Amino acid sequence: MKITFFGAKSYDRESFNRISGQYPQLEMEFREAELSPETAYYIENSEAVCAFVSADLGTKVIHILHERGVKLILMRCAGYNNVDLDTASEFGIKVMRVPEYSPEAVAEHAMALALAVSRRLHKAYFKVKENNYSLNGLEGKNFYGKTAGIVGTGKIGAAMARICRGFGMKVIACDTYPRKDLDFIEYVELDELLATSNLVSLHCPLTADTYHMIDIEAIKKMRNNVVLINTSRGGLIKTEDLIAGIREEKFFGVGLDVYEEETCNVFENHEDDIMMHSTTARLLSFPNVIITSHQAFFTEEALSAISETTLNNAMAYLKGENTDTELN
Repeated sequence: MKITFFGAKSYDRESFNRISGQYPQLEMEFREAELSPETAYYIENSEAVCAFVSADLGTKVIHILHERGVKLILMRCAGYNNVDLDTASEFGIKVMRVPEYSPEAVAEHAMALALAVSRRLHKAYFKVKENNYSLNGLEGKNFYGKTAGIVGTGKIGAAMARICRGFGMKVIACDTYPRKDLDFIEYVELDELLATSNLVSLHCPLTADTYHMIDIEAIKKMRNNVVLINTSRGGLIKTEDLIAGIREEKFFGVGLDVYEEETCNVFENHEDDIMMHSTTARLLSFPNVIITSHQAFFTEEALSAISETTLNNAMAYLKGENTDTELN
């Protein structure tokens, strides 16, 4: 079976090629262009496509994939809110994903962001590079003895909760399905979590119910000088309201690995571009905000797990086997 990879960066090619010898039944074609209504027409003689979270797999693209003879969509990520599953099912196109690759990688990045904004590491780095060793503007806050509020306690949220506990924090959480194995967590309603947490970290999927769950009303419920971290999906936070909250000095720090405008930015180099109307640029103008480029997953261990699971999914499809990775 031939698989056409879209949005394939050098590290994707290296990771998949490293284990390709174990899968002689699979032919892999890598394209750097992202999957879209335009690039979908590039597909020739491929029964499968492999895409990432930034791909366009809406209704129009699914129609084109069907016309080009595609029978399998391999998502090399956990998220799939960018996939029109109903249309894929209508055309008999199977969609499979990588449910997990390294929950700890994402959780560790979330804590790295929290530490960086709370200890002003980004400011300290640039000051010292200019031989400025003054401590002015670098006063931080301890996490020890404070309260961490984890929104969503799936595998990533659970990993973050364990990290926070290791820092000596009280851990509270909000989830539709509380986990009994995390006996150190106190489950509360979202309003109580927002009102009592010193650190709020988002680890829930983007759905109709969670879209813009952090809006101006939610921000008003938070305690002053809170640290807000999002490594899940950008749409969980209403950006304009976040900017308003930052301007009103509600936050001690904000760390974002995902954001609403990221689709046209993430994984691309725009260092020579002038971003005239970018909300991302507005966020970066605040001294207590750190933004990273959707890199929380990006570790050697995670890339290896993504490659292996994706190709195992392809093999399961060829053999007619069912796994726990199908979405339709």
